[in-house]
Amino acid sequence: MATAISYDRDHRLTVTGLDCACGLTHQKPDQDIYVGAGILPRLPEYIKRRNLGTRCVLVADEHTYEAAGRETELLLREAGYAVTLCLIRRPGAMEPDERACGELLLSIREDTAFLVSVGSGSLTDTARVCAARCRLPFVCVGTAPSMDGYTSVVAPLILRGVKIHRQGPCPDIILCDLDILRRAPLDMVISGVGDVLGKYIAVADWRIGAEINDEIYCPVCGSIVLDAVAKLMDNIDGIRTRSEEGIRALIEALLLAGLTVLIVGHTRAVASAEHNIAHYWEMQMLARRQAPPMHGASVGVATRLLWPVFKCFATEGLPDTLDADALLHGRMTHEQREQWMLRAYGEEVARAIMADNPGDFLTDEEHLRRVQRARERLPRIRAIIGDMPPEEVLTDAMRRLGAPMTPADLGLDDELVNLSMHCAKDYRTRYTLLKLLDECGLLDEYLKDYVI
Repeated sequence: MATAISYDRDHRLTVTGLDCACGLTHQKPDQDIYVGAGILPRLPEYIKRRNLGTRCVLVADEHTYEAAGRETELLLREAGYAVTLCLIRRPGAMEPDERACGELLLSIREDTAFLVSVGSGSLTDTARVCAARCRLPFVCVGTAPSMDGYTSVVAPLILRGVKIHRQGPCPDIILCDLDILRRAPLDMVISGVGDVLGKYIAVADWRIGAEINDEIYCPVCGSIVLDAVAKLMDNIDGIRTRSEEGIRALIEALLLAGLTVLIVGHTRAVASAEHNIAHYWEMQMLARRQAPPMHGASVGVATRLLWPVFKCFATEGLPDTLDADALLHGRMTHEQREQWMLRAYGEEVARAIMADNPGDFLTDEEHLRRVQRARERLPRIRAIIGDMPPEEVLTDAMRRLGAPMTPADLGLDDELVNLSMHCAKDYRTRYTLLKLLDECGLLDEYLKDYVI
């Protein structure tokens, strides 16, 4: 049975058709996700159904408090909930850093029963990690369709200027009031679209990983993501004008993409090399003490940069002969790769990445096995890339939205962009087309326009 989504009379989203014989364990999400216009006043009722308790800490920043936090606080108080407000004030954009997490942690008391985050990515992730540390349930009131992390179980955070990731729970309740989401700034809406467009790369890389390394690919999760992207692409004009139908298509795409993480327990369907590049830009901008671009906008631009690489490989393929001895002789030694990582990422981040991804230091046997498998499966890899739409489809959608199209539109310099393209393969062990090109000795040729 194909996957399908529906809503009950209470606006609760249900996904059916999750049964799959792929071999991965599938968890049926039990979170309550509500999407509809004018549903924020029903939040106390939704919370009561989950028996979360009566004492909460509500976290918001100055912008999200005005967008929905003030009303949320009032609704909860009127319904008899004891609310402690944690209002994070910043002169600029609020970041999910040690200071924000500390403010929320110090607002939590011994009798706090649950947390309520009012915001999008930064606030949800701040609440997520604090909920994990305090073993509390939490509720999310979304204020912008800007990213797919509402349903995530991983919190991207900032520690001493370095981007880190920590595990945390998915909210027990996610409420997305379309009237609130439609008022979100257009750049946040565009960011959400960019995050969704990156799924084309993520799914293709996952399928390539299945061909090369026998990863288990889940066709159900793949179809959930790609169907959501297709629906979003059909509603670009409505998203640009922030119509109710357009914003519903966008938030559904973001929520459904995130649900695949809950279903199979990893982010393979939603993040790959395009996210690696975006994370790199964000980390380096933070290291320079500059405000990074919005995450989804970075993902959208990175997706455009990678698209020609995929399409070119589908056309060019692999040389008729690949000299095994030359490949092994020409690849980096363990020590050279350490030096490269230190140069590309800096001491603290590089050491953390290498510690978390020991599988990137390949043996000679594994290296040659992957190259041989790439040759054997080349027709199937070409077919995978052939399933991606033409680049013009992506470019047209972004242009109609008025989205950033190039790194320069994001304020990124050539040196940063060039380095990011070469080190995107190194951010995690997860297999990508960039790893295939690197292991086959072709990466420098494909990235010859990105001189480092």
